[in-house]
Amino acid sequence: MELELRINGVVEGLEVAPNEPLISLLHRQGYSSVRQGCETGECGACTVLVDGVPRPSCVMLAAQVGGCTLSTVESLGNPDKLHPLQSAFVEMGAAGCGFCTSGMLLSAHALLQRNASPSEVDVRDALSGNICRCTGYVKPVQAVLRAAAILRGEQVEPLNQTTIAADLPATEQTEEIASRSGSQQQTSSVASGSGAVTTRIPVITPQMMSQPAAPTVPAPRPNLQVIGTAASAHNAVKAITGKAVLASDVQPRRMAYARILTSPHAHAVIRSIDASAARALPGVLAVLTYKDVPRIPYSSIERASGEGSLLDQYCLDYVVRYVGDRVAVVVAETQEVADQALALISVEYEVQPAVLDQRQALVAGAAHVHSERESQGIADAVRNIAARVRNEVGDVEQGFASADHVIETEYIVPPVQQAPLERYSVLTYFDAEDDLVVRTNTQLPHYIRHTLARLLNLPLRRIRVEQPEVGGNLGQRQHIEGEDLCALLTMVTKRPVLLEYSRAEEFRSNHTRQQYILRMKTGLKRDGTLLASQMVVLADTGAYATHPLTSQAHAVNALALYPCPNMRFLAEVLYTNHAPASTTQAYDLQHEFFALESHMDEIARQLRMDALALRRQNWLKSGDRYPLRSATGGARDISVVIESCGLAACMRAVEEKLEWKKRRGRRGHDRYRHGIGLALAFYGDPGLVSGTSGAIIKLNEDGSFDLFAGRSENGTQLKTFLTQIAAEVLGVSMTDILLHASDTSAAPFERDINDVTAFYMSGNVVKRAAEQIRRQILMVAGRMLNVLPETLKISDGIIKGAPGTRLTLAEVATHAMYEEGRQLMTNSSWKSQVIPMTFAAQGVEVEVDVETGGIRIVKVITAVDAGHPINPALLETQIAGDVTLALSRSISEEMFYDQNGASLNGGWSESHPFSAVEMPDLQNYLVESEDNTELFGAKAVVGIPLYGVAPAIANAILDAADIHIRQLPFTPERLLRAIHAYMARQSS
Repeated sequence: MELELRINGVVEGLEVAPNEPLISLLHRQGYSSVRQGCETGECGACTVLVDGVPRPSCVMLAAQVGGCTLSTVESLGNPDKLHPLQSAFVEMGAAGCGFCTSGMLLSAHALLQRNASPSEVDVRDALSGNICRCTGYVKPVQAVLRAAAILRGEQVEPLNQTTIAADLPATEQTEEIASRSGSQQQTSSVASGSGAVTTRIPVITPQMMSQPAAPTVPAPRPNLQVIGTAASAHNAVKAITGKAVLASDVQPRRMAYARILTSPHAHAVIRSIDASAARALPGVLAVLTYKDVPRIPYSSIERASGEGSLLDQYCLDYVVRYVGDRVAVVVAETQEVADQALALISVEYEVQPAVLDQRQALVAGAAHVHSERESQGIADAVRNIAARVRNEVGDVEQGFASADHVIETEYIVPPVQQAPLERYSVLTYFDAEDDLVVRTNTQLPHYIRHTLARLLNLPLRRIRVEQPEVGGNLGQRQHIEGEDLCALLTMVTKRPVLLEYSRAEEFRSNHTRQQYILRMKTGLKRDGTLLASQMVVLADTGAYATHPLTSQAHAVNALALYPCPNMRFLAEVLYTNHAPASTTQAYDLQHEFFALESHMDEIARQLRMDALALRRQNWLKSGDRYPLRSATGGARDISVVIESCGLAACMRAVEEKLEWKKRRGRRGHDRYRHGIGLALAFYGDPGLVSGTSGAIIKLNEDGSFDLFAGRSENGTQLKTFLTQIAAEVLGVSMTDILLHASDTSAAPFERDINDVTAFYMSGNVVKRAAEQIRRQILMVAGRMLNVLPETLKISDGIIKGAPGTRLTLAEVATHAMYEEGRQLMTNSSWKSQVIPMTFAAQGVEVEVDVETGGIRIVKVITAVDAGHPINPALLETQIAGDVTLALSRSISEEMFYDQNGASLNGGWSESHPFSAVEMPDLQNYLVESEDNTELFGAKAVVGIPLYGVAPAIANAILDAADIHIRQLPFTPERLLRAIHAYMARQSS
């Protein structure tokens, strides 16, 4: 049927099928800014304006909008002329990874069209249909309010990053830095029409949170021009104009579509499989089963060098080990034909007993998840143990024997789906050089290339992995998912092949952060001094050994936050018949800190001590030696001194903002009880780490620089930080740095890097490469000016020496190329460095309804020891996003399985991430501490706000209702059961 539509002001006559979704029509017309994060209209990424009203295009039929006016984000503005709303998103750092930004902008635009003076409540309500996983909604809300003021013609203040003056009295300093993210304090002036919005980025020094007799001046910072500024995100303009190109946005000619047949059983042996009917279906190009592919064991995750290989996966296998495991793969001319072909594949299964809980995995007589002989490196296949970790110092049993008190508790952290907004997709094809191109939203391009070369029997030089921008991967895309199958299909058909998961498939088949059971045991003196501590972890890795603990590349354990003479960390990573475990942002320590910090409050309660006093008495301090490093991790025993720790200032900031002394233990006796809680966290790697990264920089004729380094953008803003680092060293603006990080044929090799190590390793290697080419530039300039290079400096892109002596970088580049016959360029690498320790404190106020078990989070306060922050504004956005994710995991997100191991979560409605209207008051603070790292004293921040939210809530619930909740999430049902049990004990 033919429709007439007006799309972004252009009238078009289009032919559509009666059942074609509107989003499909828009993609056919080239509007890839309309993102698809689900198929149910719940996430809002696909929002378009239909006659000015926001609508989810994934659940609307194209036939429904005949004669309507449609608007996508391209209608707002372009990079040369941005709409005030788009400009505000850039200025405020509100874009995040950018996946949800287009839909959020359109929802906000519709609001401003009907309400020129919205309140914060109005903005949050307008954005309530747009899920965001990496901004916490704070900056988007502030950006909409700022844009509203601009559109009303009001004068707004410039957004300047504010470092608090060290000579203010302590009380004035804390008032000055109190940036209440998303609160009325920041937005009331806009709502009332005064037009004054100032984002005060809260950077504080440890001295600021104390009460000295005289003002204390912190050590002066170097004279930095770019580092420490609130520079715009590298991807911001692309995000707000819909120009970002993701994995599935490139669609070559003759592209075919792959679909995977998955197992309906948690554990079964395939006795027969017949794909003849599927292969005979018109439009089907190929069908592959385990009979058609080589049986080569591999690991889907990258492992540290020097570790024994743990290879337990196969492209396709005759044994299926979880509901959703791969059975066969089909490629066809269309998605519809591929789906039809899946239904024609006949499979006879012999169902085997399944292991559906990691405690069952260790029981004598339990089914063996991996009984095959081909797999390698499994610690104990008979007992379903993929890997063991043991880290011990001192004599733990003797420590417990000599203690006055020994306290034991157990905690459960359930499985959750990471659920990034962008669904998994991979495109494979042969390019003009007959090289295999793999375009995928991954963080492991070099490892994927290496593994595919082995699985496909192709030379490494014939494989190129492209890293497009990634839509908020949340650390999940650090494994091989379907790249092997897609590549096999391209080799068989010689056609481009696209494999893309639906949202339901993401929940059912994709890697899930699986369940943990943690047992804490602590021995103490009567005065609270720790004598012995032990953490035992039973970690569910699912069907394959993808759990982070199967790799000992990083030895950091939460237990080390409270050092004592006798310590033991034990972990067994166990196979079950669940989907493989996933990685997460930064280090995977959320479960450990939930157990540790909840346990510390329970200890304090039993000893009748103040919970903060107990922590202060025992925590890791500057000058302490890291207590556990010598037991695991690096190639040799290392005893490392903690040189920088801003934990005291972090906790003091949270303590003051929570009004700890005034409000702790004042729960009251009404139906609605208020409580406050606090938790601490840290991460880093105090010994040698095994990661490697590289960088290449070359100077162009116009004075700009091409920088090849880093990884794809995924919401962590690493590209922005790398650009700032290079610009600072080279004395140029960020626009002069052209960063390329999307292709294994150009980007240098990376290995064993997560989001934290990437910050340090990529940052340091870029700094080193920039210093090297800076020296080259000054040497050429010195010859041109006949002066010593040491007398010259670069500032604002100009090389200056004695008065009247100056050259542009363009002049130096031209001279080097055409007069000296050389290209100014350099390369560098970085490996095996210490990862500085980042510390954080988080406090929570909760309201508990003791009659229903309902819980409301009133406020969350986060203080992070950030060293000298590279970009405080973007770090604030990052912190808010991590806190929001932690809130969802603490309150509502949980994976459920039926008795046969099938997932009961099919989409966002069952997972329920926090929306803009459900957010509490967020208060975020950056504590500036002195650190001797070469990276301008900066520390990584990404991921650490995930750790303290859950235990802080648990501790606040304990304060409010006197009940212990030792299992996440804190649902009303769990709270109500605990309340009833408490009341039964009180009445007995």
